Amino acid sequence: MSHDLRDAEAHEPAVSHDLRGQPPHRQLVDLLLIQLSNYRWSWRGMVVTGVCAPLMSTVGLGLVVKQSAQANLLYVLTGSIVLSLMFQNQNNVAGNFAFMKAVGTLDFFATLPIYRHIVIVATVLAFFVLSIPSLLVTVIFGSFFLDVPLHVSPLAVVVVPLCVMPMAGIGALIGVLARTQAEAGSTSLLVSIALLFAGPVILPPDTLPDWLLAVSRVSPSSYAASAIRQVGFGPVTGQLWVDVGVLATLTLVVLWTVGRKIQWHER
Repeated sequence: MSHDLRDAEAHEPAVSHDLRGQPPHRQLVDLLLIQLSNYRWSWRGMVVTGVCAPLMSTVGLGLVVKQSAQANLLYVLTGSIVLSLMFQNQNNVAGNFAFMKAVGTLDFFATLPIYRHIVIVATVLAFFVLSIPSLLVTVIFGSFFLDVPLHVSPLAVVVVPLCVMPMAGIGALIGVLARTQAEAGSTSLLVSIALLFAGPVILPPDTLPDWLLAVSRVSPSSYAASAIRQVGFGPVTGQLWVDVGVLATLTLVVLWTVGRKIQWHER
């Protein structure tokens, strides 16, 4: 099978008729499997893309600050982890929604008795599953290269997916609003870069101006980086619950907005 045929097949909306009349949790599982199966040929390229940028960031910035305080190295590593999550989730979700809108997949889903928000959540979860290998590589390599010890809290199982959701939701919103796939890709990349530097994500707070620290209070990447630092490298403090609350609120707001913006022509 040629690569062109594989790529075309990978993007076919492999929708099962079993979705009809199912309860919401069964719809979520089926839609998650559908989205994963649609990328069965291209997931390797996505993993490589999601690994390269964070590793280059870790090596480049790590060499610059390796002789400085340990706290600065921790910011480099957590920033690279957030970058991995954004490249593998926000950017890919944006491209996927732009594609589904362009080829009519969203219109097709709307003809089925399924909830639009389940389509959104299933898509976000699918790309999160695909991002796990690159996330683990970034964490393990970064910890070894920068000599930053891991102290993983059991809370990471809940916190890391919660860090993904608002950024992936932003990607879905970009994909829904963009006029073309190319526009969605360039806009999402620009937003990723802005979020990466909008606060103490990859750089420590004492190196940033006051106005940028103020901006970070409305940036999901700042709260995600703070939460990841605590559950991945310790210690867990009361700030984690603030981070979790903000991320959960942003997730609900963004996903609700995406649901409102999708043209869902039910039949």
